[in-house]
Formats: sequence, structure tokens, C-alpha cells
Amino acid sequence: MNWEQLTPAQKEEVERQLAVIRRGTVEILPNEELERKVIRSVVQGRPLKVKLGLDPSAPDIHMGHTVVLHKLRQFQELGHEVQLIIGDFTGRIGDPTGKSETRRQLTEEDVKRNAETYQAQAFKILSPDKAKVYYNSEWLGPMTFADVIGLGSKVTVARMLERDDFSKRYAGGLPISIHEFFYPLMQGMDSVALETDIEIGGTDQTFNLMMGRTLQKEYGAEPQVAVTLPLLEGLDGVQKMSKSLGNYIGIDDAPNEMFGKTMSVPDGLMVKYFELATDITNEDLQILREGLEGGRIHPRDAKMSLAAAFVRMYHGQEAAEAARQHFVTVFQQRALPEDIELRDIPENELQGGAIRLVRLLTLIGFASSNSEARRSIQQGAVKLNEVKIEDPHAEITVRDGDIVQAGRRKFAKLRLL
Repeated sequence: MNWEQLTPAQKEEVERQLAVIRRGTVEILPNEELERKVIRSVVQGRPLKVKLGLDPSAPDIHMGHTVVLHKLRQFQELGHEVQLIIGDFTGRIGDPTGKSETRRQLTEEDVKRNAETYQAQAFKILSPDKAKVYYNSEWLGPMTFADVIGLGSKVTVARMLERDDFSKRYAGGLPISIHEFFYPLMQGMDSVALETDIEIGGTDQTFNLMMGRTLQKEYGAEPQVAVTLPLLEGLDGVQKMSKSLGNYIGIDDAPNEMFGKTMSVPDGLMVKYFELATDITNEDLQILREGLEGGRIHPRDAKMSLAAAFVRMYHGQEAAEAARQHFVTVFQQRALPEDIELRDIPENELQGGAIRLVRLLTLIGFASSNSEARRSIQQGAVKLNEVKIEDPHAEITVRDGDIVQAGRRKFAKLRLL
């Protein structure tokens, strides 16, 4: 059935669903097939099967990981069926996307342990009763060597080298193991096995998602639509959110820490964070965007709302209100331990901008050497505006009035030159 044959009510529903699905996406490949699938779903009353594959290579989820989970939640609210794939089989290889070298293969115990953590965290966003969890060892494990040879015959080496990371490694003379070529093939086989209609992923997963379409065609099935979402920049506003870079907000962070970290999100990224990592409605998102652009909403107030939204989503409304009050008391009013007065804290004048935390501690006299500063950080003794920083490689952006603490009794207020 095409658009012209729909009733007014069906057209309205299709338009509503497409608006939700397209929100925050980078590409929909191909867009016309998405429209056809949504139309058929509305007319027939058949939910679409929407897939997300998760390789449990690490156990903790941060806000950057939640972008795809929020998109899945939107599909759930539209009445569609979510296929959450735990890549217990592919996870033993590890996705080579973006890697300059072959990844260490995980043990079965590693994968099982990480998978359990992933599920617990994912269902803080997804509705468990509207999702089906699969382990791709169910269909990949029983494949015979003849099956694998047949799978490998579906795609050429030239096609594999279209992947940016593979082509760079090949051109640079860096090794590429044959088993890495099978990662996108196995991810594609997930879509074949589950008859997936739509697969979502970050922009770095485009090749893998499109491989699902290729293999579905090869095996005589209707090809899926690939929906890609942007990668979320971290608190530094530049690089992709990453625990290794220390620029992340973890969904298991304590409420006060989560609130405080969010308040350091660059102003220019606030709308993107709201759009991709919260449950804000399209209507409220538009009001926020127009309010910020027109000057009717102050960036600080919007950031407070963002921080409260994050805490509410992962810790509840009561915790969000408490974290907001804590921030107002500690940061905005610069509250300190009862026996320490703000006026008694020595001030240190610095140039504004980014600086390594180790360097900052030596400049203000909290450490006599870089090695001593690193030890203090690793021991959890260093805080910036009451937020503990434990990454010895952390780089921070100095703001006027920031308070640095080392241990119980060392405090310094930073003033910009």
C-alpha cells in the first residue's frame, strides 16, 4: 500500500512515527524503505523488528552509549519490537571498528560477566517487557565450517577493505587478521537469523549495519534499514565520550557526581545532550532550542534542567531534587566544611583554558612534583568543585571561582588573570 491509499488517520500516524524515528539521526539508509516499512506496519498492525547489537567488551555504560538505547526506547513507545543482541559470540573477537591493531579476544567468562552488567544497565532505559534479548551464539555457535565458508563467499575482500579502519591498516602495512573480517559478517548474520526490519547504531557502525542488508539479500530475505546516530562528544566538547579519556558521565555515577559533571557540559552541546540522551519530547525540545537561541532561556538554567533530568532518569526524582540542592549549596554558594571559611581560602591566579590536573596541583603548591600529584589523584584525594577526579591524565578547563581540594585540609580558589 502506498501513501495515497492511506486514510487520513493512517497518514497522521505514519507522519508521527517518522518524526520520532528521524529525531537525532545522521542517516537512514535507505530512507524510502523506512517509509514503506512504517506504512506497512501501520496498515497491518504488525510491529517492526528493531535491532541493536551489543558486544560486551567492557562492563560499564556511559551517556554516550545511551544514545542508541534511547532511540530503541522511542521505537518501543511507538509499539515496535526491540531485538537486543548480546554478542557473546562476536564479543570473543571484538569489533575492530576504529582500531589500529587487532583486539585481544575475550574469554567466555569475560563476555558472560560483562553481558550481565550490560543488560542490567540497558534496562534502566529500555522497557524489559517490550524487548527480546538474544545471544548470538545461539545461531553462530552451531555453524559448521562449510557454513562459514559459504558465508565468506558472500562478500569480497575488496568490499571489506572499503571499511576505513581496514583500508588504513592495509595501506599502512599493519596486520589484519582474517578473523576480523568475519566480525561484520557475523553481525550481519544476526539480522538474517532474526529477520530484522531496522538496525540502529552509531555512525562508526555504518559498514556493519549495511552488511546486514547485504547478507539478508544474499539469503533471500527482505533487507533491513540502517539508522545511524551521532557519536556524543564528552565533557571536553571535542572528543567522543570515553571512560579512557575521563570525559564521561556514567549512568551509575552517584547523583551528586552525575549532576556536577553535567554542569560542566559545554553550552554548545546542551541541546544535543537533551536530544540524544534524555527522554524529552520533540515539542519540549523545540521550545528549549528556540528559547536558547532567542535568549529567553539562560544556558545555566538549561544545564540545571539537563543535570536534573539525568539524575531523575537513573536515580529517581527525589535524588534529582537533592542533587540540585547540593549543587546550589556547594557550587553556586561555594559551601565548605563548617570549620573552613571561604574568605580564608587562598586564591591562585591562573590563565583560563585547559590544563592538566597534575600540572595544576604543582602550580598551586598542592604537590611538589608531578609524581606526587599523580599519586594524590590516584588515591582519590583530589576534587574539583566537590567532584572527585581519579584520572591522573585528566585535563580540566579552569573557570573563575573553581575550588580545588586535596585531602581533607588543602583548599584553593582559582582566579582567572
